[in-house]
Amino acid sequence: MSSRGGPRVPSAAVGQGAAFFDLDRTLLSGASGQVFSGALRDAGLASRSIPGEGLVYGLFSRLGENLPSIALARQGATFARGRSQQAVRAAAEQAASRLVEMVQPYAGPLLGRHRAEGRPLVMATTTPLDLVRPLADALGFDDVLATAFGVAADGTYDGTIVGPFVWSNGKLSAVLDWADAHEVDLRESYAYSDSFYDSPLLSAVGHPVAVNPDASLLLVAVARGWPVIHLDVPPGVPKVPVLNVEPQQLGLAFMTPLVFPFVRFHFDGLEHIPAHGAAIVVANHRSYFDGPAMAVMFGRTHRTVRFLGKKEVFDAPIIGQVAKALGGIRVERASGSDEPLQQAAEALEAGQLIALMPQGTIPRGPAFFSTVLKGRWGAARLAAMTGVPVIPVGLWGTEKVWPRSSRLPNVWNVSDPPDVRLCVGPPVELKYRSVDADTKRIMKAITALLPAEAHRRHVPTEAELRRTFPPGYKGDPHAEDTRRPGTD
Repeated sequence: MSSRGGPRVPSAAVGQGAAFFDLDRTLLSGASGQVFSGALRDAGLASRSIPGEGLVYGLFSRLGENLPSIALARQGATFARGRSQQAVRAAAEQAASRLVEMVQPYAGPLLGRHRAEGRPLVMATTTPLDLVRPLADALGFDDVLATAFGVAADGTYDGTIVGPFVWSNGKLSAVLDWADAHEVDLRESYAYSDSFYDSPLLSAVGHPVAVNPDASLLLVAVARGWPVIHLDVPPGVPKVPVLNVEPQQLGLAFMTPLVFPFVRFHFDGLEHIPAHGAAIVVANHRSYFDGPAMAVMFGRTHRTVRFLGKKEVFDAPIIGQVAKALGGIRVERASGSDEPLQQAAEALEAGQLIALMPQGTIPRGPAFFSTVLKGRWGAARLAAMTGVPVIPVGLWGTEKVWPRSSRLPNVWNVSDPPDVRLCVGPPVELKYRSVDADTKRIMKAITALLPAEAHRRHVPTEAELRRTFPPGYKGDPHAEDTRRPGTD
């Protein structure tokens, strides 16, 4: 049923589509029922929990919609009989602030894209209308299709359901009536849900999307070629079925020093990487082994990270697909496009970590031995865009494991492995007035974390110079002193 007082849908041309969103496990990371129940108890509208309520909602949050949870929802009107509608609405206002915190990180950008393209946003949920309306308002929805309870003359619920029970075919019926009333073309519309029981609605629109699908809906989506997305990870990042974790989470669980017996790792300052919330982690670049070393570091923090990498990595067969599945962001430096920074900004807005190496590439020749690190502007620009902290990391010794001149790392040196040090510093103090000046501050902070030998001028030998170039390099290593990061 539509929200009370009439829809607030903006005027639209006939035939325009809308975007319909389920609530639990779609927009929200779990079930809203327990939050609503808690708010009703806090308001004195419920004296105790319904037997088995916690178990039912727990199973719902983990495995998806189930018949016991729907049976419980159907009894909602009976349980509400005699309660004041006004008091329930007040409790719903309190619950909305808690539920906003459960909204999936990438739901906001998705809602924003539909809004920018002119589609009305409609929440379609089994949850009682008076409970869910404040949340829909807080999220900027244009209308709500939800189960409505009957109200007696004295302002209390009368124990009945008015209109359809908005679930499965009942939800489709509500959407069909709404679309007809607002001259919305379902063939041009989008629908998002996690539940197999919403298959009727998903089948009725031109653009069905399975969000964090339960096992049954996943099978349907695969069979019908529907997109499958997860709004707690960046677009394009998959989740492992049943386990419901992204591949990077599994990978980081195995990224421990024990996996690399040919390296002695030393970590310092890991407490500077925030346990929660957004941050930009920046490091210097010395070796192809920098990535694995950083992965071991992040594995110790138990946080996933989005990394920016040059296009050559993402365009490579197999490796590129893996990099994308792990949440990487492709950067084509020559294009001058801001799209990678926008993707990174969205990830930061979602409270995630971004990792990048401002040098852009491993320095070659004499530049590799310079005591002054030069970087590109990307990290400083991203920090200025978002205001999140920039955490510097000084990397040292990775070139002894995998020099640039080698096609593979030295995995046989287990009797006396080289030392690899990762030192994490406090956030860099930036001024946000000049990206060039802030980039220099970032690089200076990284340099300060490197060991004393990094600050001493060193004249490399011919062999040391050769190790800074790719395999098969035939040029004069002394002529490469002009290679340096650009200012894009």
